[in-house]
Amino acid sequence: MRALRLYAGPKALAHLRAQGLRPEDVRVIPGAAGGPKGLVLGPLDRFLFGRWLPQSHHPVDLVGASIGAWRMATACLPDPVARSRALEHDYIHQHYVPEPGRSRPSAAQVSASFGQSLSEFFGTAVDTLLQHPRYRLHVMTSHGRGVLGREHPWATPLGYGWAYCTNLVSRRAMGHVLERVVFSSLGADGQPVPLPFATQDYPTVQQTLTPANFGPAVQASCSIPFVLQAVHDIPGAAPGAYWDGGITDYHLHLDYRATPGLVLYPHFQKAVVPGWLDKALRWRHGATAHLESTLVLAPDPEWVRQCLPNGKLPDRTDFVHYGEDLAARVRVWQRAVAESERLADEWARWLDQPDESWLEPL
Repeated sequence: MRALRLYAGPKALAHLRAQGLRPEDVRVIPGAAGGPKGLVLGPLDRFLFGRWLPQSHHPVDLVGASIGAWRMATACLPDPVARSRALEHDYIHQHYVPEPGRSRPSAAQVSASFGQSLSEFFGTAVDTLLQHPRYRLHVMTSHGRGVLGREHPWATPLGYGWAYCTNLVSRRAMGHVLERVVFSSLGADGQPVPLPFATQDYPTVQQTLTPANFGPAVQASCSIPFVLQAVHDIPGAAPGAYWDGGITDYHLHLDYRATPGLVLYPHFQKAVVPGWLDKALRWRHGATAHLESTLVLAPDPEWVRQCLPNGKLPDRTDFVHYGEDLAARVRVWQRAVAESERLADEWARWLDQPDESWLEPL
């Protein structure tokens, strides 16, 4: 049984059939939100950023939301392989003991602990990663507007209820309460590097990613509403509350058509779901013309069912399922990551000997 499936948009499919794939063909790498699901992509990250992409010298845009932002920022660090393993270890071993009198940790407690972890993880390397000679980092966040402009005990739930309703009408309509704010590395001209995607699909603001706002921006990109607190008033950006970038852009189903070259997308499933509130809206899960130059690398669903613990990817329900049994959850997640080495092994073999029969339409 194969662990890896390859799904290509029409332009990517034509390119791969005619020329195979070289590192210099890849111009964008997205990193999706999805919490613990992203752990199975660690082996692919280490192969791509540690062995394969270093064979070329061209610029590559790295676009990340939530855990994807953490993964893409890690790829910009010196020794990305070692730092990817450190990310994996830190994520797997995260554990929050509820405060006295509470059955679950509060959002304030999780935010404080997570912020400290991010600060320790990136340490003094922020300047270095933001000046990476090749990788241009873009961190996705969701900025509250109107009733969601500030986090509030009763206004925030109402605001997200309104976001849900407007999103049912259209994604653009949800932009009245949540806008996409992208924090991007600085270019040689002193301005944020150009976005590798068009923004007509959704209200979008681009800001410069600097040492002063790197930590708050990445934390905001990972701040799941009601699980973590919003990050307020990020330096250099408009005031207000910033939440998880996956709310507006869950799987980064962005319009990459104007970007030259291919979009190489290590993902944990075939569907590239536009926003977090679209998870239940199956009619928005199909590929669009935005992804015509995209190649998705994803685990085979049957391999997941047969070979991963509990027949599924790691996910946030495991925190509840295993509760205070940290050791049990760690064992399960470590086994899932170990099994996922097959994804990187099979991808490396395919690059050496491309097999057209592996290519499927996205």
